[in-house]
Amino acid sequence: MNNTVRVFRTIAIAEGISFLTLLLIAMPLKYFANMPEAVKITGWIHGALFMLYIPFVFLVKRALRWSWLNVFVALAASVLPFGTFVLDKKLIQHHSGE
Repeated sequence: MNNTVRVFRTIAIAEGISFLTLLLIAMPLKYFANMPEAVKITGWIHGALFMLYIPFVFLVKRALRWSWLNVFVALAASVLPFGTFVLDKKLIQHHSGE
């Protein structure tokens, strides 16, 4: 597997975990336990990972010769809960078939 793809997969999984942590842990802590710092910290981590995710989508586009539809799907996956995990599974399936 291409090193760019490997790094992208790591970033995508971390981004997905941070998104779920933000939605399922930090947000409830903020609103139900009056702990806004949970969102501040988790949100910052998620934002940083998201900012890494975007350019890597375009690096993977080049590495795998993705269509613009694949780019759109990868970008959409980053804003859907569990989306990056589904994308990762598709990447694994794609590379296991080669």
